[in-house]
Amino acid sequence: MPQLRALIFDVDGTLADTERDGHRVAFNCAFADAGLDWDWSVALYGELLQVTGGKERMQFYLDCYRSDWPRPANLKALIADLHKAKTHYYTQLLATGAIPLRPGVRRLLEEARSQDMRLAIATTTTPANVTALLSHTLPADGVSWFEVIAAGDIVPAKKPAPDIYQYALEKMGLEAADCLAFEDSYNGLVSAQQAGLKTVITVNDYTHDHDFSGALVVLDHLGEPDQPLTVLQGEVSLTPYLDLAMAEQLHRQL
Repeated sequence: MPQLRALIFDVDGTLADTERDGHRVAFNCAFADAGLDWDWSVALYGELLQVTGGKERMQFYLDCYRSDWPRPANLKALIADLHKAKTHYYTQLLATGAIPLRPGVRRLLEEARSQDMRLAIATTTTPANVTALLSHTLPADGVSWFEVIAAGDIVPAKKPAPDIYQYALEKMGLEAADCLAFEDSYNGLVSAQQAGLKTVITVNDYTHDHDFSGALVVLDHLGEPDQPLTVLQGEVSLTPYLDLAMAEQLHRQL
């Protein structure tokens, strides 16, 4: 049986609850700056999250919710500019410390490093968003904890396509059977599964009702000694938090 050699993490919703009070707020700031009457409520943003990628999400919003809005000839460039402005506002939010890591994330990362477990990231968000989050929630060398940061438009197809995970595996020189993925959404799970990865799910307010068939286990979060996790689907040993030993146990499951 293959040995667990690496943990690969999604970012938004998995490492931190960035969507509702981070990306959504930053999108709305960018829209307001551009003089647009677009405003993404908490509920609407939950619907838009079915599409991965910020630029793709804006196009989806126009196609499905704003057929009344006149399209300019330079729509593609406008969306790109809005996305750049949104990234600026998002990194400003992170700098305030308003978006912490989810329970158990830093603990597991630190334990993995202490045991020479390799770490990587596979996400649809932009590289700047990833480095900003890591820089503001981990020690000064936090970005270097991850051997590979596969992010954004580095692959042609975003989740639920498997491309971003395949890219990370190729860069690490590992097989899918050597790794364990951590995700929070249906699209993320499908992406990881199509790449052949066993996957742990930690849900959030936007994804708790997603279909997670085929996940090794579905948890409310990774847990802390004083903040026990809750198992929503699957089975794990009786412990208040997911540590490296539990990750290895889950990885051995068929």
